[in-house]
Amino acid sequence: MKDELQNRDVIDLLSERHELLRRLAEEKWNKHNNIYISNSEWCILGMVYKKQPMISDVAKDVDFTRQATHKFIKSLEAKGLVKVINVEHSKKHKAIHMTEFGQDCFEKNEHYKAEIEQQLINTIGEDQVTNLKKILMLNWNGYLEA
Repeated sequence: MKDELQNRDVIDLLSERHELLRRLAEEKWNKHNNIYISNSEWCILGMVYKKQPMISDVAKDVDFTRQATHKFIKSLEAKGLVKVINVEHSKKHKAIHMTEFGQDCFEKNEHYKAEIEQQLINTIGEDQVTNLKKILMLNWNGYLEA
């Protein structure tokens, strides 16, 4: 496997590792829970957790279309994870509120991800994981252009 990774560029390496970690998180969730939540839905839940953002604000901050955002929110609502609520003084805007069940699911998933991170620390070392996180948190804007 090491030889296979030797000739990969940084984009492919990051993509493959991201895919591996996402798959591990999904498998861990599915092993312990009987409700399916997509990566896109997890993304929205992360934006809603402990907040009540407007649907329009969520739609602006995600990497999928407004139409897809509304579809994911409807799916989350059907699963009982969020509620769409009317906003005072506005008939046009609606906010998203995470239900108690949604909070429980989100917090459980955060725990599963922390377990996976701990496995990574056990495998490659705490310093390596800390350095990787620092690199990934750097501001890459201005250095990379499309």
